[in-house]
Amino acid sequence: MEHKAKHFKKREAILNCLRSTNTHPTAEWVYAQLKAEYPDISLGTVYRNLALFKEQGLVISVGTVNGAERFDADTEPHVHFICHRCNSVHDLPGMIVPESLTSEVDRYIGGRTESCSLSFTGTCRECLSRT
Repeated sequence: MEHKAKHFKKREAILNCLRSTNTHPTAEWVYAQLKAEYPDISLGTVYRNLALFKEQGLVISVGTVNGAERFDADTEPHVHFICHRCNSVHDLPGMIVPESLTSEVDRYIGGRTESCSLSFTGTCRECLSRT
């Protein structure tokens, strides 16, 4: 019974860690944040739980940035900007995917859109100011 309680606490900690940041972290970042409090946590545990959370709809994958999958606990439809210089991921609040776009996709494919993930890539303000 104690093993299950520990397992649940780690799972809850992983989800809370994701919910407490807007940095769109990697599994490695989450692992590093939790390692001090949960010294017996493994990177594999973090990956398995992130996969479970994605399957359950509790988190989304923003995509792979510089070779590492990035996660977001904000599952409401929203748009991202990814900086290709510093690899930061930013939410673009207030920007929504127009319904006309999903309708156009539906007509084109002859199906029904169930979700949409929209990301822009470029250079963020901080990186531009350094040039």
